[in-house]
Amino acid sequence: MSTVLEIFKEITKIPRCSGVHKEFITYMQDLSKKLNYLCLVDEKNNILCKKHNSSANIVLQSHYDIVCLEKNTIPQIIEDDTTLKASCSTLGADNGIGCSYMIALMYENYDLEFLFTSDEEIGLIGANDLNLPINAKYMLNLDSEEEGEICIGCAGGVDIKAIFEDKKIVSNEQNLDLYEISISNLAGGHSGVDIDKNIPNAIKLLIESIKKSNAKILDINGGERINSIAANAKAIVASKKEPIKTDENMKIEKIDTKSEHLVVYSDKLVDFLYKFENGVRSFNSELNVVQDSINLALISTNIDSITVEFSARSMSNDGLKNLKDSTKKALEESNFKVETYGKYPAWSPDINDFTNTVLDIYKKFNNKASLRAIHAGLECAIFKEKYPNLKIASIGPTIKYPHSKREFVYKDSIENLFKILKEIIKSIK
Repeated sequence: MSTVLEIFKEITKIPRCSGVHKEFITYMQDLSKKLNYLCLVDEKNNILCKKHNSSANIVLQSHYDIVCLEKNTIPQIIEDDTTLKASCSTLGADNGIGCSYMIALMYENYDLEFLFTSDEEIGLIGANDLNLPINAKYMLNLDSEEEGEICIGCAGGVDIKAIFEDKKIVSNEQNLDLYEISISNLAGGHSGVDIDKNIPNAIKLLIESIKKSNAKILDINGGERINSIAANAKAIVASKKEPIKTDENMKIEKIDTKSEHLVVYSDKLVDFLYKFENGVRSFNSELNVVQDSINLALISTNIDSITVEFSARSMSNDGLKNLKDSTKKALEESNFKVETYGKYPAWSPDINDFTNTVLDIYKKFNNKASLRAIHAGLECAIFKEKYPNLKIASIGPTIKYPHSKREFVYKDSIENLFKILKEIIKSIK
């Protein structure tokens, strides 16, 4: 039998970036056969493991994909007395620890439904298209990231893609110089749970420099993922003077090339992004959580256009629609072509006998435990839509700075949560 930590270290060696499925599916199929569990896989690479004659009334659920800031990354774990982190990458504790709890319980022969969902980090794809038989009455999602907090509600979200094609070839009559402006290795973070932490956004800092320098954009790229606060950005600009640094991590290098003609994008692009209200839009004092937010996540230059992508979130579906519609309208007024994708619903806070049982058991271990909602998307919202009678709660160990190179998890929190999880399962039985 392996411990949760040993299992986590083992599965961290398996490629699990979003969109990569084969090796983890094979691992779970082999493990299920070894431990005498049935292992079902659907068309979207979701995995359900359960006893052959299961009478489980709880389904445990975690997503097995991890955020990789660089393609095909396998985290190299660094361990000290209190934490696990990774060398120059995300750790994948989100949601690898949840998967490790489930695998550990399979080693201990528990009769539960173990649901491992795919591609959560790129739009909750697996959960949206789940095609596996869930028969349990209760679900414990293991994707929360703060010990002592039992999540019973979450934000809905939608991604907004805006394409800007307003550019022209101009004569360089002003004798403008070319500069490369770059900013890298900012803290980054999750654009939901970290959006209120005043983490600098690399794209916004770059735009601020361009605007204040009255520079013209020729090329601009930045951001890592749609659900992350941008940590890196770079632009080629034309300017009369050296651009202004807006952060100590910013580098400005003159390009020793002169051109008689320049292909420049309209100032409407810079003007819109400079004025754009990035981050928290409103706060819910009743739930003590961000109510509405929007993050400027990605920008990229293509052959004929610049694409800008935003991630909008709200604790209510009406709020999400309003935020989407107002952003879309403002973008279109600035000559962007706009489309939306990746929408997922809000999970309205739901207190019931199951959540109260989870809270009562949790308080035996932590008297400060509480029910709360989070400003991030959880697959729970989708499952609640698919299975209206399913009673759901989400718990997890303390994981700091997910989706960034600073991500780490406390080892004692992993152990504490595992004890609580087993007590909840025992009680519900």
